[in-house]
Amino acid sequence: MEKIDEIDRKILACLQKDGSISQRDLAERVGLSQNACWRRLQRLNATGLIRGTHADIDVAALGYDLTVFVMIRTRHHSKEWADDFRKHVDRLPEVIDFYRIGGDWDYLIKVVTRGMSGYDAFYQKLITSFDLATVTGFFSMEAIIDNRAADLNRLK
Repeated sequence: MEKIDEIDRKILACLQKDGSISQRDLAERVGLSQNACWRRLQRLNATGLIRGTHADIDVAALGYDLTVFVMIRTRHHSKEWADDFRKHVDRLPEVIDFYRIGGDWDYLIKVVTRGMSGYDAFYQKLITSFDLATVTGFFSMEAIIDNRAADLNRLK
């Protein structure tokens, strides 16, 4: 893990709250000159602690009102099959998160779509050309905690 200090934690906390903050405002909030803040931002980006800046889009406002957590169990565990499956899932635009997991299931996919018919269309694309042992969907009724910022105080 990259060694970070209290000022780095302040910078990261500010960026988690508002990734569009200007460097001048960020420097002011963390108590640095603009140049010193810029150098720290460059280092945090170079080390991979900051992985870009993006907007948090309300997909439900765009009509994507159904979130489904898809659990997958497979009979295949070769690297070649897994690589092919990853490429297949990556091509499905409904997928917003994709994990290989341990336990009774092999993969977890988070899907956002327009209603049940949208999910059914996704499901048909998902299972095409792949031998999946079990596929089940858990339908979200409410996001209680969603995209929570990391607690940087735990890094001390």
